[in-house]
This record gives sequence, structure tokens and C-alpha cells, in this order.
Amino acid sequence: MHIDHIAIWTNDLEQLKHFYVKYFGCTASERYENPQKQFSSYFLSFQDGARIEIMKRSDITKPLDDLRTGLAHFALVVGTADEVDRLTAFLEKEGITVEGYPRTTGDGCYESVILDLDGNRIELTAHNH
Repeated sequence: MHIDHIAIWTNDLEQLKHFYVKYFGCTASERYENPQKQFSSYFLSFQDGARIEIMKRSDITKPLDDLRTGLAHFALVVGTADEVDRLTAFLEKEGITVEGYPRTTGDGCYESVILDLDGNRIELTAHNH
């Protein structure tokens, strides 16, 4: 088994699509529209086949509270520790919020934490060998 995709609600499909395409090399599907449900979405595919579905619906507009149960973050392996450092610094220069600077965690992972344009936490991790 493997995870096929995660799904994220957003109020700005085009802006969030641009973020993942520009900074993580995702390929975007054609925009799906369901006018009856006032729903639209994109699938954003990573090179290894994992995907993020970003979705918008007119009646879903409020962000989730920060303190809640449920999805806390997702992690992207970006390569080596040096690549985590480089990408984190680059994203910060681009105006992306860095919530956690690169470090080795208690469980031995080397990672940083950024926020996407909607405030979703993304861990940028190094390969664990």
C-alpha cells in the first residue's frame, strides 16, 4: 500500500497551484470544474507519483484552527541535509514563512518546517540513511 494523494481545501486554487509547481516541481492537471456543486480542483503530481489535490468550493471558506486533531503536516523528502538548508533559505528569501529552521529532531530526522500559502505545515526532510 501507499498513499495516493492528500487533499487540501483552499480559497485560491491558482495561487496555491503556482506555489507547488514553482517551488516543488509539481505538474498540475487540467482544472476540474463542477458548476452544480460550485467545486473546482487540481491534482498536483510529484515526480515519484505522489499527488496533492487542491480543492475549492464556494461554501468552504474558513481556515481550520491551529489547535485541532487531524492532519498536522505532511513531509517532502528534498534530498540531503544541505538541500534542506538551501531550499529553506531560498523559500524564506521568497517570502515563504519558515516555522522551523533546519535541525536534527529527537528521532534523528533532519528537517525544517515551512507554511504553504494557506498555512499548511510542510516538513522539508533529508533522506534517512
